[in-house]
Amino acid sequence: MNSNNSTPELAHTIRDGIRAAWPICLGYIPIGLALGVLAQQAGLPWWAIAMMSTIVFAGSAQFICVAMLAAGASISTIIITTLVVNLRHTLMSSALAVHLRGVNRFFLTLFSYGITDESFAINMAKFRTGKWDRWSALTVNHAANMVWVIATISGTLLGQLIPAGAFGIDYALTGMFLCLLVFQFQGRIYIFTAILSALIATIWYLYIPGDSYIVGAAISAATIGYLAQKRNTGKA
Repeated sequence: MNSNNSTPELAHTIRDGIRAAWPICLGYIPIGLALGVLAQQAGLPWWAIAMMSTIVFAGSAQFICVAMLAAGASISTIIITTLVVNLRHTLMSSALAVHLRGVNRFFLTLFSYGITDESFAINMAKFRTGKWDRWSALTVNHAANMVWVIATISGTLLGQLIPAGAFGIDYALTGMFLCLLVFQFQGRIYIFTAILSALIATIWYLYIPGDSYIVGAAISAATIGYLAQKRNTGKA
């Protein structure tokens, strides 16, 4: 009886995950194609971008890696740069961990592999409703991952047929991040944190050399936003 009930429940869970993931998947297609085009122009074979998309699965880091390879940067420089850029995943994982207490390590490993900015935004919004299942969240992560891998490989194979920058495809990643930011504006504290992050990032970029402004602004604004929210909650 339990077995019979588990089948429709599993199908429902997967269906919910795919339903939530399809906007991400739709957005990943042009972005993945754009990355594939750039990778092909940088001289990377399709199997190299396939390995990168499967192992790394981080759009911004992959764009940076391809650009730095094309510029002739050293491997150590690329590794350090992408590490710094991807440190934001520590913050996203910490936020999601609140909703995954008591879950076994195998699931957490599988889940954490698929965390991206987009899946994080979707899953956090769903978890806040209190009606979101961890298996649906896992489906979101890996549905997006599958589309991303296919799109990047396709872009590499068809790169010579798709001119870089055609149809504004080079703006796709920026556009997606802007949409994700707007979707997070669910109160004054979120707007305050976003504006503060932008100000800190701009000032940091102007006066401190390197790319540390990305992580520095994220950590600083998130910390100040958290303290401000905690203070307001205490007053209430």
